[in-house]
Amino acid sequence: MLPETHPWSSRPHGHVGKVPRHLAVILDGNRRWAEQHGLSLADAYRAGADRVRELLCWCDDLGIPFVTVWALSRDNLCREPKVVDQIVEAITEGLRRVAAEGRWPIKVVGSLECLPQQGQAAALRAVERDSATTPGTRLTVAVAYDGRQEIIAAVRELVGAYAAGSAVGELTEQRLAGFLSTAGQPDVDLLIRTSGESRLSGFMPWQTAYAEFHFTPTYWPDFDCRHFIKALEAYADRDRRFGV
Repeated sequence: MLPETHPWSSRPHGHVGKVPRHLAVILDGNRRWAEQHGLSLADAYRAGADRVRELLCWCDDLGIPFVTVWALSRDNLCREPKVVDQIVEAITEGLRRVAAEGRWPIKVVGSLECLPQQGQAAALRAVERDSATTPGTRLTVAVAYDGRQEIIAAVRELVGAYAAGSAVGELTEQRLAGFLSTAGQPDVDLLIRTSGESRLSGFMPWQTAYAEFHFTPTYWPDFDCRHFIKALEAYADRDRRFGV
């Protein structure tokens, strides 16, 4: 819940000021947080999963309908296999806990076929199925994700659709966007990246083309409601003219 002292907390949904329709977060800093606290990387990812649940609660309170989080990049798969397995297990376990509440539909995107262990992709797809009909803020979780690979895959599918005759007419941005993993969702309005890094690192380059960016030095497991409000206040103060 938002603190009662915050000016938005007492306003009805729809009258809380300018908030994003689609919020994206790069969940960065888990490894450094674990080292700082003398904990394992799996412990950090479990703490991070609890933060994702809190984030969903905050977004529900403010009526933000779409949230996307980047939990694991495709580049991260180059880490030691045992470490990757621990991370994927922690992510899956955290998403199962979120799904069990029956409050938020979950979608997992990324190159799940590249995960190191058989059954890991199926376990994540099971979370999707278990949460598919639930209401609330829609959570998209990027696992083994690379933005360039996503665009390449979308182009291949679109070319295949034209070759099969199921797609006709002019090639447009909207048509290509329909083959991305976020098809049916609005583009990202606000992107938050934790841990002090100030770059996209390949995260959804298409969907973030007009996004506002907010970078914070806070590691993701330490990201709390105060940091969330600060990011939203910075977003609300910006004048998004889209070139006009």
